[in-house]
Amino acid sequence: MISRKLVVLATLALLGTTACSRRGEIDASGGITAVRTACPIVAVPAGTGDITLFTSPTDRTQDAIDVTASITNVRATCTDSGDPIVSQITFDVIGRRTDTSAARDVTLPYFTTVVQGGSVVVAKRVGQATLRFAAGQARAQATGTGTAYVTRAAATLPDDIRQQITRERKPGQEDAAIDPLADPTVRTAVAKATFEALVGFQLTDEQLKYNVTR
Repeated sequence: MISRKLVVLATLALLGTTACSRRGEIDASGGITAVRTACPIVAVPAGTGDITLFTSPTDRTQDAIDVTASITNVRATCTDSGDPIVSQITFDVIGRRTDTSAARDVTLPYFTTVVQGGSVVVAKRVGQATLRFAAGQARAQATGTGTAYVTRAAATLPDDIRQQITRERKPGQEDAAIDPLADPTVRTAVAKATFEALVGFQLTDEQLKYNVTR
């Protein structure tokens, strides 16, 4: 599961009714155009965006905090015009320490994971970000990166599902007010074609527990 680069299977799925309409735009027929991109959604999973190191292996009080760090400013630059599609992910790691007496390097592990349908891990890479504190300095910053390669085949919606989603519905028709995603078959197909690129600290069980219970 761990590799230098993330390999993701995703595709471009148009949920709109007209090719010339833009995202969220009302087209001539009165419908709203929505566009799904092949680029995975980038996010930080709950509980993994912060890490706390302590001076004692057993003490978890405020006085025992050694270093804290947070992931912020997550960005993705994605080109979805080719095949494969390439998404470059970058983010900042902002750290603070309590003892500033001497220069010190603190290396923190982080993961970049691609998830399909909200639950299936497709690929994972573990990297490291090193905070370099100068003598007398309480704060430091580092940069983390990840790369996702996307092919179009596996996440392409089947033609029948695409037609069911984009079919024009007129007022008065029996299913005019029914969301196509209310159909379990459609919902499952869309979920299977949806990918996320998640970044966070590679936490131990104890560190994750601390984050969700503090």
